[in-house]
Amino acid sequence: MQITVTQVPENRRRQKPKSGETLGFGNHFSDHMFLMDYASGKGWGNARIVPYGPLSLAPSAMVLHYGQEIFEGMKAYYARDGAVCLFRPDRNAERLNRSAARMCLPEIPVEDQLAALRALVRLDREWIPRDEGASLYIRPTMIATEAGLGVRPSAEVLFFIITGPVGAYYARGFDPVRILVEEAYVRAARGGTGEAKTGGNYAASLLAAKNAKAQGFDQVLWLDAEHRRFVEEVGTMNIFFVLRGELVTPPLSGSILSGVTRDTVLTLAREWKLPLAERPVEIDEVLKGAADGTLSEAFGSGTAAVISPVGSFSCRGKEVQVKGGGTGELSLRLYREITGIQYGEIADRHRWIHRVE
Repeated sequence: MQITVTQVPENRRRQKPKSGETLGFGNHFSDHMFLMDYASGKGWGNARIVPYGPLSLAPSAMVLHYGQEIFEGMKAYYARDGAVCLFRPDRNAERLNRSAARMCLPEIPVEDQLAALRALVRLDREWIPRDEGASLYIRPTMIATEAGLGVRPSAEVLFFIITGPVGAYYARGFDPVRILVEEAYVRAARGGTGEAKTGGNYAASLLAAKNAKAQGFDQVLWLDAEHRRFVEEVGTMNIFFVLRGELVTPPLSGSILSGVTRDTVLTLAREWKLPLAERPVEIDEVLKGAADGTLSEAFGSGTAAVISPVGSFSCRGKEVQVKGGGTGELSLRLYREITGIQYGEIADRHRWIHRVE
């Protein structure tokens, strides 16, 4: 893929955050962005890197009316040896194509996606923070841009990638989070778009998340749409439980996202020969386990937080702690293993690290 590059002049570069500054998440953006256009009958073309700036869309652009949009999220960071690295970006690229197929958007060859990522990260590598736990967040996005009203797949599409330095997703870092079990709303139903990384899923979750935060909770735990009995996922993470000594997580049944970090956890658990099950998990089993101690720990997994221990669940007006509300041994082990592989402190035996030369 041929990529043309238009760099921002030195005197117009954006102000970079200072070392040690609290970055937050999604507050800062780098100097450049990648763009590529699609037209039905012509395919993808005009791959380019240009200065970060506004997009030009017609008010009738289909994405604005019918939500035909998908995105991904991953990170670039400095390893301990000074190399710029990406963690399993090929899996994100494959998932973007699965989301594209579900949302009637054109797929992009994985190697072309990776070439675009490498070119953009290489150009803006000075934006990668060197502070502990910080990284450069990468957001590939695809939107329907055809100007016209009418419910049908768009014949014109824009793919773009933006990046920006981020700190820890949760301000408290690795401290256990408080989870509110959502009983009124649902995130997605089987047969819907729950397994695609599309904006509509997140828009549907906003009210429940807002209500949970107003009550002092960090995240929402979603239940299945049909029965409101089975655990699905947390707002920004897949969910795991250690129940009676077995690591358990809900299966990929079509209504939850196939997380890259989820797959990483499962791969490591199998490698460590831990008792493991992907099976339906009833919320009553979780609450009972927290009450009687058979639930020894729970944690979320995702790109943003990597591993996030869960300290308590609140459901039906009652909050129950998980093993005293502390961080579990497996949560900590997984966090150290994954971040150790990412930063080059532990051997990359699965070839998960992609270096940006």
